Amino acid sequence: MQHFKTSYFPEVLINANLTQLSCLLSNEEQHKINNLLWSNDGYKPDVFFSMAYTNNSILLKYSVREEYLSAIYRNINDPVYKDSCVELFIAFGNEDNYYNLEFNCLGTALVGYGSKKNDRINIDRSIIQGIKSYSYIKTSDADEKALINWELTLNIPFSVFKYNSISSLTGSVCRVNFYKCGDDLPIPHFLSWNNIINPHPDFHQPEFFGQVSFV
Repeated sequence: MQHFKTSYFPEVLINANLTQLSCLLSNEEQHKINNLLWSNDGYKPDVFFSMAYTNNSILLKYSVREEYLSAIYRNINDPVYKDSCVELFIAFGNEDNYYNLEFNCLGTALVGYGSKKNDRINIDRSIIQGIKSYSYIKTSDADEKALINWELTLNIPFSVFKYNSISSLTGSVCRVNFYKCGDDLPIPHFLSWNNIINPHPDFHQPEFFGQVSFV
């Protein structure tokens, strides 16, 4: 099981704008999402994430390099996993329930809560709107087959985790996994940070979560 420590950012560092926050997160430790699951074709996008936290929110940045890009879904709680998508699943304390936070490359969010795949409760749209996102996409106009680079920076307020009363994360340990997928892309793919052993595609496997310590 993988484990990492994530740093505390004082509010003064993130009050400016998300582009500056993106730069700050680039200086944090980069973790690779590199377990290629349920695939034999060898196609494997390059995906990294970095993470930090504040008194009120979780900060997250994904950096992706892949061959195809899709951003069809634009409404909160749309099935963004069909697009170019990155995800965080997180459980607080020893709870069986966990949150799935899924974002396409534009920052459109799908957020749910429950103990397994088939019992998800969607978080209210009005709450999800509190997530701040900054998306940067760089494509090549010279070569259609050139890889596409994109980044997504997220400021996720504790209020999104509505079924937990979180006043502080300092000193706590959470169970987590991080993913990259694209179910409807020309080459569908499924990548995880902590490895999953399961016969068919399914990210909802909390027994394979790793851990993050908030220091």
